[in-house]
Amino acid sequence: MRLNSTIKTVFALLLPLLGVQAAYAQDVVKIGYSGPLSGGAAQYGKNVLAGMEMAASEINAAGFEVGGKKYKLVIVPLDDKYNPSETAINAQRLVQEHKTPAILVPHSGGSFALQTNNEAQKYLLLSYTSVPQVTARGNKLTLRIPPEFTTYIDHFIKHAMGKYGKSLAIANADHDYAKTWTAAFKPAWEAAGGKVVAENPMSYNRATDFYSGVSRALAGKPDVMFIGGASEPTGLVIKQARELGFKGGFVIIDQAKMDEISKVTGGYAMLEGSIGVLPLVENNGPHVKNFVERYRKIAAGRDPSTEVSLNYTAVHATAIAMKLAKTVSDATAIRAQLDKAMKALPPANNPNDLDGVAENGGSSANIQVGVVEGGKVRPVNLRAAAGK
Repeated sequence: MRLNSTIKTVFALLLPLLGVQAAYAQDVVKIGYSGPLSGGAAQYGKNVLAGMEMAASEINAAGFEVGGKKYKLVIVPLDDKYNPSETAINAQRLVQEHKTPAILVPHSGGSFALQTNNEAQKYLLLSYTSVPQVTARGNKLTLRIPPEFTTYIDHFIKHAMGKYGKSLAIANADHDYAKTWTAAFKPAWEAAGGKVVAENPMSYNRATDFYSGVSRALAGKPDVMFIGGASEPTGLVIKQARELGFKGGFVIIDQAKMDEISKVTGGYAMLEGSIGVLPLVENNGPHVKNFVERYRKIAAGRDPSTEVSLNYTAVHATAIAMKLAKTVSDATAIRAQLDKAMKALPPANNPNDLDGVAENGGSSANIQVGVVEGGKVRPVNLRAAAGK
């Protein structure tokens, strides 16, 4: 009897604690992440994740309340090695084990893989890719985080062709995103009077030596090289092209960031004449500078890329959409509030000036382009570049 009495006393003491733990577990909302955290694109994937985690930390510090209930926002990251089949497996884990109402994927192949069933399974795909097809498919539970890459093409061609010439070597990555870029850029280059003299995509995510591939591209004697994938291997391609004697310009697809490339090439000198996305650290907007300084404080002095900033904004916008929808689990209701949420973002949480979400799920913004001249990056006046 005394033993039974003791057991009852212990249970009486434990039950309140167990109740607190159960309530705490119920008060957590998780956003999933499936992207490359190993392999050649690991740094790219880690930058995306860093932006997401920075946003979650700020949201929790400010207090995250939805429908009168307080929550803790948690990012659950899984490595997919930039492999769409791994992305699909990760998504099942995130939905089944972690009950994630939203999953962020930073590549088009993985985004397409998830679009086959995310509507049926009722989770929101936060797609960090500028490929237009992601929103053209009509998926009702997709947010395309960056603007479409097609907005860059005319500016890139006018600069590169006007400065260097009309012969082009295509030597970008061989993953789905780069292939989509090529499919749009190549005919646009030819329509502008240019000629493709070599076409040799390479495995940026798996290789570390690009001499043979670059040599084949340079055999056509191009004026311009069309390159890009993750930033680090893109830097190696540029470095090896210069070492092999290439004197022309580079058109760099938006996945690769010139400030990160410069860390591989030992500065901007090897990027002379290049055109690509304006590095965030070269943007003089006051709220951009504020974001850069905040990130440096939590990242041991490292500079943020647009992978950091855009996915930081996506998590903040998703959290606001949850508040507006008064739910952390209904993906359809959350998606319906994303446009209002994006427009409601404080400037401090929106360094890239995303200004809304279209009905098809695509974000919009004024694009930022930069060119390297005299060893420095300068912003391009897009109105002047377009002849407006």
